[in-house]
Amino acid sequence: MLTGKQKRYLRAEAHHLSPIFQVGKGGVNDNMIKQVREALEARELLKISVLQNCEQDKDDVATMITKGTRAELVQIIGNIVVVYKESRENKKLELPKVK
Repeated sequence: MLTGKQKRYLRAEAHHLSPIFQVGKGGVNDNMIKQVREALEARELLKISVLQNCEQDKDDVATMITKGTRAELVQIIGNIVVVYKESRENKKLELPKVK
């Protein structure tokens, strides 16, 4: 579970990122979960765009992605979902320590 300080740090890190996945009319499926999981292993922090033609609510999309990938939800802002998962092989981000 991320602390408020860690989420604030991750939001700042994600600010300059562009969304690399889009959830459209088909919604979230197993193939998308697999691709997001692989991208999280490579990058740790991702933005996912929920398009207007998506039939699922953005909160549901965020929940499905975080459960499927075992990632942490950093924030939902507008139609953008930001997720984080610590990488085993390619550790890039150093989160603030919990006191």
